Amino acid sequence: MRDAFIARLFDLAKADERICLITGDLGFGVLDKFAATFPKQYLNAGVAEQNMTGLATGMALDGRIAFTYSIANFPTLRCLEQLRNDAAYHDANVKVVSIGGGFSYGALGMSHHATEDLAILRALPQITVTSPGCLWEAERVTESLVDWPGTCYLRLDKSDAGRTDVAGESFQFGKIRTIREGSDAAIFATGGILGVALDASEELGKRGYSVRVLSVHSLRPFDTETALDVCGNVKVVTTLEEHGVGGGLGGLMAETCLENGIVPSRFFRFGLRGGFSSIVGSQSYLRKRHGLDTDAIVEKICALIQAR
Repeated sequence: MRDAFIARLFDLAKADERICLITGDLGFGVLDKFAATFPKQYLNAGVAEQNMTGLATGMALDGRIAFTYSIANFPTLRCLEQLRNDAAYHDANVKVVSIGGGFSYGALGMSHHATEDLAILRALPQITVTSPGCLWEAERVTESLVDWPGTCYLRLDKSDAGRTDVAGESFQFGKIRTIREGSDAAIFATGGILGVALDASEELGKRGYSVRVLSVHSLRPFDTETALDVCGNVKVVTTLEEHGVGGGLGGLMAETCLENGIVPSRFFRFGLRGGFSSIVGSQSYLRKRHGLDTDAIVEKICALIQAR
C-alpha cells in the first residue's frame, strides 16, 4: 500500500504545487523519484518527528497541504502533543501517513508494533482517521485527503487485499464498502487484514456458511448508516483489526450499536487482548500468535453461528 500511496501522491503533486511531503529520515528508495522531481515539495526533517509535525503545521497554515511520513508509532505517538496542539487544534491541513500499521514491523519488537494508534488518534477531536484495506482504497483515500480539510491520519501496513474494486465502481470517502455479500455473519475489517477477512469468508463458504465482508476504510468520518443496517439484519457481527480491541474499530462499532439501540445476537471483536506483545516475528506469524489468522477467525465465527 505504501507504493500505491506514493505513486498516487506523485501524480497529485504534479497538478498541485501546494502538496508537499516531509519524511522522518526514511523511505528513500520509494521517495527518491518524488524528491528528485519535486525538490521544492519535499523535505527530510530527520529523525525528529515532533519537529516534522511542527514544520508541517507551519507549512499548512501558510497554504500548503503537508504530508508527514514515517513508521506508524513515530509520526503519531511520539509527537502526540504536536498533533493535538499544533495541527488538529488549528484544523491545519496536515496529513499524517504511517507505513507500518499493526505488526508490519513485527520483527523489530513492541516499539514498532502500532497497535494503539487508531484508538489514540480517534480520541483526539478534529482528526480524520483512515485505514484502507486494499491498493485501490489506498489510492482513492490519498486523493480524498488532499481535498479533505483539516488534520488527517492515513494508516497503511505492509499487507493488503490486492485490488477489491469492481469495474465502474465509484469511491465514496467515509462509506463502508461491501466486498462480499453474506447472510449468516458479517466481518467488518479495517486495514490490510481485510485480505484475511476475505480468506476466512471463502473458507466459511466451503463449510456452508454465507459470510459478508465489509471494508471500513474510514473510522472518522464513520458510516453509521451502513453499520447499523448490517448489524440489524445479520445475527453474528464481528470486527477485525490488527490493533487492540479497545478504542479501535471494535470499540467504535460497539459504541455505535449501543447508542442506537441495535444489539446483534452475537458480537465479537477480533483484535489484540491483554498487554503488550512481547514476541517478535513476521506480520503473518504475529497474527497467528494473536488469533488474527484465517484459521482462528473461521473457527470462532463457526462457533458464534452455531451458538445462535
